Amino acid sequence: MQENPGPQFPYGASPPGYPYPPQPPSWFLPAPHGARFDHLARNAAARVWRSIVGTLVIAVGFVAIGIVVVFGSVTLAEIFGLPWPVDRFTGLPLGTPFGLAMTLLSIAPVLLLVLGTAALLQRRRPGTLSSVAGRLRWSWLAPCALLAVLALALGQGAQWLALTSAGLDAQMLGWAGWQAFLPLIVVILLLVPFQAAAEEYVFRGWFMQALGAHVRSPIWGIVIGSALFASLHGYSWAGLLDVFAFGAVMAWLSVRTGGLEAAIALHVVNNVVAFGISAAAGNLQDALDQGKVPVPWQALTGTVVQLGVYAFGVMYLAKKQSISTTSQ
Repeated sequence: MQENPGPQFPYGASPPGYPYPPQPPSWFLPAPHGARFDHLARNAAARVWRSIVGTLVIAVGFVAIGIVVVFGSVTLAEIFGLPWPVDRFTGLPLGTPFGLAMTLLSIAPVLLLVLGTAALLQRRRPGTLSSVAGRLRWSWLAPCALLAVLALALGQGAQWLALTSAGLDAQMLGWAGWQAFLPLIVVILLLVPFQAAAEEYVFRGWFMQALGAHVRSPIWGIVIGSALFASLHGYSWAGLLDVFAFGAVMAWLSVRTGGLEAAIALHVVNNVVAFGISAAAGNLQDALDQGKVPVPWQALTGTVVQLGVYAFGVMYLAKKQSISTTSQ
């Protein structure tokens, strides 16, 4: 007696409920369910070697991109007879539109490097570097940006009071004229958001998650990442403490709000205003040469006020808007 072969389907057809044509397995592995922001790299491919190799790729790429951009800019200046974007004797970037653009472009492309490294080495969707939603939450970033403006204004006011009370020069404003200011502010508005975001994706995104894939507590990623972030700056001890505190608070907020939006918002506002004020006053060169003007310790008063107001405000808004802090 012939055995029943079961239901037959026409050639090229699939059983009901089955996809056709058959779908190849996705390269991207699903993110863990209910995970904190710093644990989003804990997928099935998570291995210590992937985190180490990825960090080395980004570190080397960071330096390589900077070298290529600087040498490329100098080459263009020589070919087209433009003023050099760097000082021929010190090698430091000049406070010109070309010099500023070179400086910002030596960092901004690292954003693409970070996203690509997460996709290729960790086999996860690049959007998981942005937030627990798997994307940048623009509707959350917008109120954070408005709050960042308020916090910065209050911080600058507190800094002015602290410096004047100590008898120090607190002059923050100046005017070099529209002819000098306009080209610089165009460069600032176009490139600073990408430069600031790139730094956040490296230190509060990649590094926090690469370490968080293997370490339970976020404190290690917060402290070590903030120390590495500060080490890339050339300020005096007070300035380095300021940068470390900024990085630590931004990392903490990234964990508590489930994404980089709050950190990106304050970083962009900070840099746009800082570069903008320097450009308006005609002393952008001093701002680019971080070690030239020591940061007085009294200026840390402004840092405490700004970061305190911002952290409190972000947590209040996050609770008010029910911002998700874990992956779904």
